[in-house]
Amino acid sequence: MRITLRNYRNTILLSGTLLSVAFCAALAPSAYAGSDDFLPCAQKFPGDDAGRLKCFDQLAAPIPAPQENIVPDEDAEASAAPAAVPTRGAGRSYLTRAWNLDDLPNPDPSKLGRIQPYRQTYLLAKRSSKPNRQPSSPAIGHSTLAPNDVDTVETKFQLSFKADIGNQHNIDFLGITSLRFWGAYTQQSHWQVINFRNSSAFRETIYEPELIATLGTGYASGLKLINFGWLHQSNGRLLPESRSWNRVYLLGGWEWNNTTSILVRGWRRLAEKPLEDDNPDIGDYLGRGDLVIRWEPGDKSQSVAMLLRNNLSSTHNRGYVQIDWATPVKLGDAARVHIQMTSGYGESLIDYNHRQNSISLGLSFREW
Repeated sequence: MRITLRNYRNTILLSGTLLSVAFCAALAPSAYAGSDDFLPCAQKFPGDDAGRLKCFDQLAAPIPAPQENIVPDEDAEASAAPAAVPTRGAGRSYLTRAWNLDDLPNPDPSKLGRIQPYRQTYLLAKRSSKPNRQPSSPAIGHSTLAPNDVDTVETKFQLSFKADIGNQHNIDFLGITSLRFWGAYTQQSHWQVINFRNSSAFRETIYEPELIATLGTGYASGLKLINFGWLHQSNGRLLPESRSWNRVYLLGGWEWNNTTSILVRGWRRLAEKPLEDDNPDIGDYLGRGDLVIRWEPGDKSQSVAMLLRNNLSSTHNRGYVQIDWATPVKLGDAARVHIQMTSGYGESLIDYNHRQNSISLGLSFREW
């Protein structure tokens, strides 16, 4: 049989290649299945080269290393998961949301967003049992000679807000955990809106700027805050109807069951020069402190607040009571039907030494 030199050379090269492959396969580590394991593929696909090759690939695939039982790390999952951000919703109690005792960030980062409600803001129609037609004061030049022509019915409205001007947290000193500073402003007006014969004039407007330092205790119940404050109150009028005074006060706030709160405040009037004092006896009528009791159920379907003020005198006792009741109306979340009843001295600043009873009906607007 004739074998050409070229054919002999190709045969030698092919034989060398097959021997090299067999040698490498023999030396390779047994990371894949053994040769006996491939027999089922040959038997299963005797005439199907593509099926047999696919079967070989499946058997030759590396076996994944078994994984140990891993116990979930709850701390790691908690740290990896985004922290739940509290909201300014209904779950916060009145004192907590009123003074931001849980330090929730304001959703509006602008400076305007730092303005928050302070006292009640309302618009009421009021009827007085005995309007003050002749305001007076023992100060020199403050007696009104002719009676004022005022109606028994007028409009009473109040606007009140405060702004956070600085705070410090993570404090641990004598039970105090936080310190926050506020600037506040309240304006109350009594408007003779249907007194057309006198041009529907404003009978009285009271301006009340205030500075407040709030100390938070961090307690969920009981004593929750202590406030130190300074306030100025005046009606901006000329003689003889000018009234004004300055006070510093200490206030304590208690709360229970997220429904009932009590604010107790005592103040001291800052002395003025006798010739500059518009109302030297104002303390004998408006007293040395006040007490506010407020109740609001968990569903916030209504709120009731009672303000008590007294001069704590055993000989010439004088006081003032104000009761406010409000319930939401279908005008959005901001408005409430509001009823207010008062009795005693000092419903307004010019009436500080005038006793009367009044009842008012209107709307109050969202506190928080």
